[in-house]
Amino acid sequence: MDNDTKPTSPSAGPEEETASGGFFSTILTPGSSLSPTSLLVLDGAFGSLLLVLFSLFVITHGNLHLLFLMVIECCLWGSVKWFVHELRLAQAQEAANNSGGDVASDDAELKQKQE
Repeated sequence: MDNDTKPTSPSAGPEEETASGGFFSTILTPGSSLSPTSLLVLDGAFGSLLLVLFSLFVITHGNLHLLFLMVIECCLWGSVKWFVHELRLAQAQEAANNSGGDVASDDAELKQKQE
C-alpha cells in the first residue's frame, strides 16, 4: 500500500472559489437584493420558467392551465421588478435626505432659536 496522503477532493483555486462562493455569499447578506448579479440570476430563473411553461403549453396543444400559470408567472415577475424599482427609489430618496436633511434640520433649529 502507498502511504502518500492525497486530498479526498481537489481544492479549487481562488478564482473558482470567488466565482461560485462569491455569488452565494452575496445572496445571504442583507441588502443584496439590488446587486446586478442576483437580479440577473432572478431574471434568468423567471425567463427559464416562462420558457418551460410556454413549451409545455405548445406541447399540450393549448392547455388552459398552463396559460394561466404563464399569466401568474408574468405577474409575479413584474411585481418583483416593480418592488426592486421602488426599493431603489426609496434608497436614493433616503440617501438624498441623509445628505441634505442635516442642513435642513440645522436651519430649523436656528429659526426656532431666533424666535
